[in-house]
Amino acid sequence: MQQETKNQICVHCGDDCGKHPVMWNDKPFCCNGCSTVYQLLHENELCSYYDFEANPGIKIETARFKEKFAFLDEDEIANQLYDFSEGNIRKLNLYIPAIHCSSCIWLLENLNILNKGVLKSVVNFVKKEVSLTFDSEQLSIRQLAELLSSIHYVPEITLDKLQQKQNKDANKKLLYKIGIAGFCFGNIMLLSLPEYVPGNEYLETHFKNFFGMMNFFLVLPVFLYSGNDYLFSAYKAIKHRFVNIDVPISLGILTLFIQSSFEIFSGTGAGYMDSLTGLIFFLLIGKWYQNRTYQALSFERDYRSYFPVAVSKMEKGQEVSTPIEKLKKGDIILIRNQELIPADSILTKGDAQIDYSFVTGESKPVFKEAGDQIFAGGKQMGSAIELTIEKDVVQSRLTQLWNQFEEENSEASKLNSLIDRISKHFTLIIIAIAVLSGVYWLFNDTSKAIYAFTSVLIVACPCALALSAPFALGNTMRLMGRVGIYLKSSHVIEKLNAITSIVFDKTGTITQADEVKISFKGDKLTAEDYVAVKSLTRHSTHILSSSIYDYLKDISPENVEDYHELPSMGISGKVNGREIKLGSAKFISEGISESKSLTTEVYYSVDDKVKGHFSLSNQYRHGLSDLINSLSSKYDLHVLTGDNDSERENLEKIFPASSNLRYDQSPKDKLDYINKLKSEGKKVLMIGDGLNDAGALKSSDVGISIADDVYHFSPACDAILESSKFSDLTRFLSITKKSIWIVKLSFLLSFMYNFVGLYFAIQGILSPIVAALLMPISSVSIVAFTTITTNLIVKNRENQINRKKSDRMEMYQTSKSVQLN
Repeated sequence: MQQETKNQICVHCGDDCGKHPVMWNDKPFCCNGCSTVYQLLHENELCSYYDFEANPGIKIETARFKEKFAFLDEDEIANQLYDFSEGNIRKLNLYIPAIHCSSCIWLLENLNILNKGVLKSVVNFVKKEVSLTFDSEQLSIRQLAELLSSIHYVPEITLDKLQQKQNKDANKKLLYKIGIAGFCFGNIMLLSLPEYVPGNEYLETHFKNFFGMMNFFLVLPVFLYSGNDYLFSAYKAIKHRFVNIDVPISLGILTLFIQSSFEIFSGTGAGYMDSLTGLIFFLLIGKWYQNRTYQALSFERDYRSYFPVAVSKMEKGQEVSTPIEKLKKGDIILIRNQELIPADSILTKGDAQIDYSFVTGESKPVFKEAGDQIFAGGKQMGSAIELTIEKDVVQSRLTQLWNQFEEENSEASKLNSLIDRISKHFTLIIIAIAVLSGVYWLFNDTSKAIYAFTSVLIVACPCALALSAPFALGNTMRLMGRVGIYLKSSHVIEKLNAITSIVFDKTGTITQADEVKISFKGDKLTAEDYVAVKSLTRHSTHILSSSIYDYLKDISPENVEDYHELPSMGISGKVNGREIKLGSAKFISEGISESKSLTTEVYYSVDDKVKGHFSLSNQYRHGLSDLINSLSSKYDLHVLTGDNDSERENLEKIFPASSNLRYDQSPKDKLDYINKLKSEGKKVLMIGDGLNDAGALKSSDVGISIADDVYHFSPACDAILESSKFSDLTRFLSITKKSIWIVKLSFLLSFMYNFVGLYFAIQGILSPIVAALLMPISSVSIVAFTTITTNLIVKNRENQINRKKSDRMEMYQTSKSVQLN
């Protein structure tokens, strides 16, 4: 007799494999799709996926969406969806309403495991959007949509304003659910009124039965429609063997519904339909509030955190520095070497070599000719070019690109990791407490059992705990942007709090860009020489080139051929047939020895003949001495500069003897020095101008770029500091420390709230409807606490700065008065 085959569970998705599973490597799968995904994960040594939040995966489906996305084969339609298209690289955003938990984010951000054609994918959880970069030679946009659909993330693909309408429809759906829950809650409360007034025992039985059935029919749309998100989310979590916040809430909803239905149909009581509808109604109100506050924070981040980025706009042949948010379609802009292109444009003048690594991760330059389209986010590598803007500048595009540049393998925020661990264990503990409370009252007072069980599940929700860090740090990030420092993400605040060492670049960082005194020493320069110098420096964004260019303001530049720039060394090119070089003595000629003067020297040569050098006397930033004095007692200070040691005497007067001052540092030397500090266990903050310091900025724990009036956007930095706010660096560091302290304090308040709520809930004296009211109130209170306290911290520090400035001005006026008398 043949033995009956026992059904097995699919290793990938957890479904029943039936009697004839698909076998691979002695492991059972329910279908070839699941087997294929498992093999891909196994081959890439990524089987830790099956340990992620104890989630066994998501079932692959095939051949279901073959015709749904056939319209994407039309190039005219596909091109409207792309945000970027160059060569075989494509980039677009897709709205995916099925995104609902951390497992969704993990899978969607690791699509390259399923198809190597996907180069990068980033999820925006609030907007339920996925930003995708893919290789069109390996994967078409139709195949990409089918891939997403096959793993249950069907993209809603519409064009332009229809896409915005889809997002609004998703928000309206929540309002419809709140409206239905509120309507039913009000009517059920009205029908349940006899149960709450004296003499209800004299109400005739058929009236009680009628009111009970009316309550049952009114609760059905609330239970099946308004509250279905909680039930489905809990079901999916349990199916994939992990616990989320919706599990205890759903247990409470099911318990109330089953118990109330039993009492109504058996005639043993009126049930708790009023509590059930009130619970769902207030839960939805809390969800709406949370969504609104998250979206408000996201909006603030996307559109109001304007970086201090400006470009040179051409007006009647003159260059005018213009903030990018003021640029509009049709404007002509000048983009120099290493500068970022702020908007989709058409090349009108010059030869472009565009580095799109900021967008795609590929550093190979793309060559463009006049008339070609250039996308925002590209970086010019070579001589200056002129562009005509084709689309209005959207600041959020630069924000998105900046955030995209983060290291893929960077450590997660310690605070967020802590919150995730606490929330997970907290939920399991609450379920255990709820079960024990229900069992206890079941044997002592059955009337309190349901109230105790459901109230514990609802009142002790970790939502408030989870909101603490995002709102405290998010609000701090927003406020710091208002006062002059723009952070890449809220994680930077946490990193700044741990800093032990601060490394300064010199030129353009601690020196003042617009207060440089310039003179030329050597052979007398002709008019042709001045034109050559002006023309060459026009193409460079280095602070010394910019200073010399501004110094020669009355001279008209000419075309430069064969332009080259060597970081920290110099620039070269041909002007009117002559080979021109500007830079350090080593760059110009090996035979020149560095001068020991207290100025920075930029040497000039024509056809390899040295004609002299420009002397630039550095003017240090206002308030530098006070800043260094305030930092020296708290941090190790270091200065790295590519210049010679001619300013050693000046720097030693400003920096304490314990500081490390290093000269003649190449970009690699700076990078090696940062890595050395980190190997010693130091937490390093690097402050530079973002030009020659990109490697060091990226390698440091936190990199801050100084932004002057004209600033090329650097993706390597974690923050951008307005140059006028440089002297307030100590204040910014102090704000980050206070913000972390507020987060920890909000953790404590959240725990205290839960302990107090549990105290009453366990006793069975807290009804589920009151618990449902308290849950959003706890979230509101935490958000209010973190918002108000972070606002006060920033405001208080700002007032202190203003008072100090006022005191200094008063002392200055007093001293002037004494001198006059």
